[in-house]
Amino acid sequence: MFQKALKLTIIFLIIIGFAGCNSNQEPVRDEGDEEVQPQSKLGFDVDTIKTGTGDLQITFIGHGTLMLEWAGKVIQVDPWTKFADYNQLPKGDLVLVTHEHRDHLDPQAIEQTRKDDTAIVYTQACVEKMPGGIVMQNGQTKTVKGIQIEAVPAYNIVHMRPSGPPYHAQGVGNGYVITLGDKRVYVAGDTENTPEMKALKNIDIAFLPMNTPYTMTPEMVADAARTFRPKILYPYHYGDTDTSIIVTLLQNEKDLDVRIRNLK
Repeated sequence: MFQKALKLTIIFLIIIGFAGCNSNQEPVRDEGDEEVQPQSKLGFDVDTIKTGTGDLQITFIGHGTLMLEWAGKVIQVDPWTKFADYNQLPKGDLVLVTHEHRDHLDPQAIEQTRKDDTAIVYTQACVEKMPGGIVMQNGQTKTVKGIQIEAVPAYNIVHMRPSGPPYHAQGVGNGYVITLGDKRVYVAGDTENTPEMKALKNIDIAFLPMNTPYTMTPEMVADAARTFRPKILYPYHYGDTDTSIIVTLLQNEKDLDVRIRNLK
């Protein structure tokens, strides 16, 4: 009788241990100050990065679309209804639009995420499609909703349309450097590895686009990252590009943390 009870106890403990090892309830922790949560309730990858004034939560929605949450504020970047129903997401305190192309400026998504006091920051070319926002020119710095925003030129140098002009002309699009507490976050928009990008300083987190012919090749991303050296690099807007290429190209850059998240 004792032996039978002992066997049952052992089997029970093994089952409990196995279930605990396979639980997905707790977030997976990487080394450093990042807490990685595999997916949000809506299925998006989510990272949490500590800042001097609270956590920065990054939701990777898709393509060039991101959601940043910090200090009680929600920042929607290039919201697009192709990847999310914004009625199911937190309303945006600040919406950043990098340029006027339809995969970055989606009036329906902005209407879904906006509330009475939402601030929309965009480029001059966006005004015709959606009036009423705050226009930032290349090189300008503004403080909106208590957040410092710097507009960085975003344009093509090499990749041109078959008809001749660049996919993104100089002087039209923006990337943005957003200061969140003690972190400087650079969202590059649709661009190549421009001199203005490579001149950036003290960038903690960078989102660099990596899909040809519209933006950068992995080699261009690697060139930019080696030059302005963000602490964390997220390739984004990468479409069907093989993200393992950028990981390989930068594998020997020990102080540059390349993180691949689902943004298809």
